[in-house]
Amino acid sequence: MRRVDVFLFLVLFCIVFLFEKCKKKNDLTDVSTEICTPDTSAYSLVVPAYFPDIPASNKMNLKKAKVELGKKLYYDPRISSLGKSCSSCHIQSASFSSSAVNSLPHINLIFSKNFLWRGKIQTGLLDAMRFEVNEFFNTNPAVIQNDEEYKTLFCKAYGNTEITNEKIAECLAQFIATIVSGNSKFERYLRGEVILSDSEFNGLNIFTTEKGDCFHCHALPLMTDNSFRNIGLDSIFNSTNWGLFEYTKYPYDIGKFKVPTLINVALTAPYMHDGRFQTLEEVINFYDHGIKYSTTLDPIMMKNNRLQTGLQLTEQEKEDLKNFLLTLTDSTLLTSSKFK
Repeated sequence: MRRVDVFLFLVLFCIVFLFEKCKKKNDLTDVSTEICTPDTSAYSLVVPAYFPDIPASNKMNLKKAKVELGKKLYYDPRISSLGKSCSSCHIQSASFSSSAVNSLPHINLIFSKNFLWRGKIQTGLLDAMRFEVNEFFNTNPAVIQNDEEYKTLFCKAYGNTEITNEKIAECLAQFIATIVSGNSKFERYLRGEVILSDSEFNGLNIFTTEKGDCFHCHALPLMTDNSFRNIGLDSIFNSTNWGLFEYTKYPYDIGKFKVPTLINVALTAPYMHDGRFQTLEEVINFYDHGIKYSTTLDPIMMKNNRLQTGLQLTEQEKEDLKNFLLTLTDSTLLTSSKFK
């Protein structure tokens, strides 16, 4: 073959190759970016009047279409390379937690800036969901790209059918933002709708006074201050119980874990970051006389010579405190069709 013929053949081959490549690219684009009119209806989030302001990092324009899509994604195991959905570890009947993996409850998270037991994410709910999607789940959006229902829902939420991890994370964040608990017996008591029994009221007094000193960490009304604290579970530390130190590398963070909410605490056993306690009685007995000293122990744990004397609660006072904790159960949240 002459040199000029070889040159013409190569030119023709390149033209055909590029044409086919562009054609395929355009075909994929057509599939993933079908255009439609989005539903921009706002979602009205209802929260109790006595709840704190939503942190700036969590303020988002909630949209009904994105919340609806987020709920479907929350229950779909296909968003995870492990074949597990968010709901596999965050079960509604267990206050969106799970005894199997000792997960923190997915309730009232729109009011939190800190996420996960060891505080891996401290920049807001959306970033927490980005971590879940991109790192924990290793989500592959192509798995649901051709699902006709998802095409409809993404078009409704975003105006096109393109499915990305960023969109999945945003919709999960929007749905989880709506999971707000505010109808426990204790909260109805705060609103003047019910009264507490004598034992429950005595437990409330123990909880909110220096007698039990629970309220400093488990601040009302969210029943957590969303901080990280070393409460004296251990005196020796290694990579299994470093806590916040694992990410900050600051020595004073050794042994500090996120303070969990006590809303629905009766349903979220086992307790503590490692699930070492199975019952509320065990937890109360730990705080009463089981605290261990370390250099990063929270000062609250050392007040009034507690390391030596403990809280010195009577058996009746322990029972009263437990009965108060039981008033924190919000059965409405556990059965609401909004979250199923």
